[in-house]
Amino acid sequence: MKDILLQEGQKLHAKMCEINDYIYANPELGNEEFKSSSKLIAFLEEHNFTVEKGLLGIETSFRAIYDSKKPGATIGYLCEYDALPEIGHGCGHNMIGVMSSAAGIALSKVIDEIGGKIIVYGTPAEETNGAKVVFAEEGIFDELDVAMLVHPSDVNMKSGTTQALYPLEFRYKGKTAHAASCPQNGVNALNSVIQLFNGIDALRQHVTPDVRMHGIIVKGGVAANIVPDEAVAQFYFRAATKETLDDILTKVKNIAQGAALMTGTKVDIRVVSAYADFLSVPAMDMIMEDSIIDSPLVEYTDEEYKYASQFNSKEYDLKDNIDASYEKGKKSIPIGSTDVADVSWIAPMGSITVTTMAKDSTMHGWSVVAQGKSSIAHKGMHRAAGILAQAALRVIESPELQKKIKEDFNKSKAGEEYGSLLPANVKPGDF
Repeated sequence: MKDILLQEGQKLHAKMCEINDYIYANPELGNEEFKSSSKLIAFLEEHNFTVEKGLLGIETSFRAIYDSKKPGATIGYLCEYDALPEIGHGCGHNMIGVMSSAAGIALSKVIDEIGGKIIVYGTPAEETNGAKVVFAEEGIFDELDVAMLVHPSDVNMKSGTTQALYPLEFRYKGKTAHAASCPQNGVNALNSVIQLFNGIDALRQHVTPDVRMHGIIVKGGVAANIVPDEAVAQFYFRAATKETLDDILTKVKNIAQGAALMTGTKVDIRVVSAYADFLSVPAMDMIMEDSIIDSPLVEYTDEEYKYASQFNSKEYDLKDNIDASYEKGKKSIPIGSTDVADVSWIAPMGSITVTTMAKDSTMHGWSVVAQGKSSIAHKGMHRAAGILAQAALRVIESPELQKKIKEDFNKSKAGEEYGSLLPANVKPGDF
């Protein structure tokens, strides 16, 4: 079966590159990925997947099913395809949907014999409000035995934990006045935002090392001679666990109210979205790691190594410009957040990174954008799809492994069930 999957992957390679390059050339922001989702849907439909579009009213989402009609595990592959504002595909999402779709298609060529079901999910807006959060809340992923995703990177690595995330918007309201002739009549909303930043900066002395708090001022006034009557700040708050994050948020909201009290303004605090922390399952980690190790190594040309050298942070020996190695047992540092984490509390999640770019490439930066349709990206993307297909095959072919996954999943949860970080009356929005 393994050899058949490799052969099917080779047949899909050219189409994978074509779709990747198209999505790369047509970057779309979250919930606006109409071209990208349409390309992936067409790809899946060509290979006899039945596709449901617009899940829960999210227009650029989809659910594609291939059912063997035989007993077996249900495998879920997650697709992402949203871009970043201004720079485009600086996080490799042009590849993620292609990798997951191709893995599902390759697996569909053998599943009629071995049994089981494949579901490929189109999940928009990972960078902003996270469709996976809504899907998790509404039980979309409850049908899965396992879920999988590969993220592009400059290194092959088994994924570690991610941070719980809570974005907030602070909107302060004051009163305009002429800043020179009658400033006493004004109430300066920008002063409130400045005090908000000062208070949060002071809080940094009293948080654990895992906490991250970073924000911007998106509105600070319209002219220097007018006292600003409205000012807006946006912040991301992150922590290793939702319990730590809850404590931080209580303090931050008090700071925000204090800033309003100090300056005489009113503040409205808006919840934008929220992501859980990632639940790691040892059995899934083992499956993904074994699939990386068993995957055929990528061979790079001297020209590709030279091309990669222009993105490195320092000068390396020629063949060190791309990190094709894998260190068994090594997990990524738990930095950053993703709505994949919400899925991990619903179904055992297999998640890894695969090398698709030069060493030292900066995520959410121009170096990643520049390499998005390079031959290095194409080769890495192809390998990633193969790893995903092989990992699923391991699960489907081994009832013992399925039992172990379920046991480890329950142990990892330690009696805690999934609950979205979003308040009950809030649906994910955007800044």
